[in-house]
Amino acid sequence: MRVYILTLFPEMFPCVLNASILKRAQDQGALKVDLVNIRDFAVDAHGTVDDYPYGGGPGMVMKPEPVFESLDWIRGQIEDEPYVVLLSPQGYTFDSAWAKEIAQKENVVLIAGHYEGFDERIRILADTELSIGDYVLTGGELAAMVVLDASVRFVPGVLGDDDSAWEDSFSHGLLEGPQYTRPRVYRDMSVPEVLLSGNHDAIMRWRRKEALRRTKERRPELLEKARLTYEDRRLLEEIEKEQSNLIEA
Repeated sequence: MRVYILTLFPEMFPCVLNASILKRAQDQGALKVDLVNIRDFAVDAHGTVDDYPYGGGPGMVMKPEPVFESLDWIRGQIEDEPYVVLLSPQGYTFDSAWAKEIAQKENVVLIAGHYEGFDERIRILADTELSIGDYVLTGGELAAMVVLDASVRFVPGVLGDDDSAWEDSFSHGLLEGPQYTRPRVYRDMSVPEVLLSGNHDAIMRWRRKEALRRTKERRPELLEKARLTYEDRRLLEEIEKEQSNLIEA
């Protein structure tokens, strides 16, 4: 997977790219990241990348020419057409499904906007627009880091266990259930006995039930979209009965 990040602040990325999973993915050859400074493609001698908005208004707007030119340069470096993502608060909400889709692309371009916004004509370049949440950041650089990190986890071979990404929260539409490690007892808090039983069927059932329980308690709206099996619905009934018994007690 090769990712080009169009940004006005490439200096923000090295600390993220040179640590943890992203560094390992690059060392393994599963990921190659190119930081492309949009300012290098400015069309004037002053390196101008923004200007006042037509019609007036606060702030500055990113100019179209440097973004178009930088994308043209990228297209000249590769044979296949890249998948272009524009990071924007107006985009679709980025989630695990989007991360999986991006991970399947061979060449990806992430465009990080800045200033008050970008010239509307830049939108025509994008295959999709993505937002990482309903809030405003100073620029799209942090959003690009989030999209890159979440997507690379689904590239085969990047994680030590290829199943890890598929077991994470949201990968199956649910939050992940509780996890435990040694010691068995810490400050009078014990690991659930089922996890020590060696009964793999019972453990799988417990984990699924706890994932459903946690999702129901913290993000109930996710259950409306999740693909629930007949067994899932039985587990949810058990959870509701347990909660009712607690209230009555």
